[in-house]
Parts: sequence; C-alpha cells; structure tokens
Amino acid sequence: MRVLVRLLSTVLALVLAGCGALLALEVGWHWWKPQSAPLLVPWPRWREDLAGLDWTATPVRITAAVVLVAGLLLVLFSLSAGSRAVRMTDPADGISVSTSPRSLARMVGLAVRAQDNVSGASVTASARRVRVRASSRLEDEAQLRPRLLETVGSVLDDVPLVRRPKVTVVVDSPKDRR
Repeated sequence: MRVLVRLLSTVLALVLAGCGALLALEVGWHWWKPQSAPLLVPWPRWREDLAGLDWTATPVRITAAVVLVAGLLLVLFSLSAGSRAVRMTDPADGISVSTSPRSLARMVGLAVRAQDNVSGASVTASARRVRVRASSRLEDEAQLRPRLLETVGSVLDDVPLVRRPKVTVVVDSPKDRR
C-alpha cells in the first residue's frame, strides 16, 4: 500500500502543479492582452455553462459523489499504509523503541544461516509473524526444523519485543523429496 500512496500523492502533486502553472499562464495572458481570447482554457464558455447549473442539478451531484468516493479511497489507502514498525519494550517512561521488520528478519536470518547444514535461508518478518524458509542438502526437515525453531526462539528472546511474533519454519531438503 505504501507504494500506491506514494504514487497517488506524486500524481496528485504533478496535476496540481500543472493546474497552477496553467492558471499562472492564463492570468499572465489576460493581464497582457485583456481583450483577447483565453490562451488555452475556454474560461468564458465554462463560466456560462456553470452559471446555468444550480446545486441540485444532476451533474453537480454526480461530481460531488465521485469526489467523495475518491476522497474516501485516498483516506483508506493512507490509513492502511501505516507504519510497519515492530515495537520493542520501552526502556524508560517517555521513550519508545521500535525496529523495522527488515532488521528483525536480518537478525533471524544471520542466526539461521550460521547453523550447521543450512545452505541458505530466506526470512520475512513483521510484528506478528516471522517466516523462515531454509534449505539444507544434508538434513531433512524432521532433523533441522526443531533446531531452527530453537535458534529463532533464542534470537527473539534476546530482542526485547513487546509482543512475541508467531514463528514458522519450513525446510527444503532433497532428502524430503525422495
């Protein structure tokens, strides 16, 4: 969601900047030649068309509904793109500490890759869940999984997290495929 919010805010900023530049061009043109026609935008025709509408007209209500829905969607996107920080216990009153999911995944990944017979591992982490996918050529899942669960548990015990995430460990091994 964060990428979508950043993309939408960039597009909105560019549209507003373009509209501002167009308005500045039109005002400058009107000051320079007040009796001539507008430069790019047909303002007088728009003014006449809009003067014929009242607030209860169907096009006004449809436009208001579209703007309302677009605004609500933007608010929902912004709220869902909140901080993904992993909260840690506060060392003192008035001090809050958090870490990123990426750094938690790196800590767990380093510990998992340091284990014997682990040839590779990928780790994803969030405040609620830590997922480890390890690969081993010499041990199967029944042998390696308990050891990796214990390793991940000890890493999480060393980190003062407010809430302990759920741990999932999967081992890919050629021995399991036989």
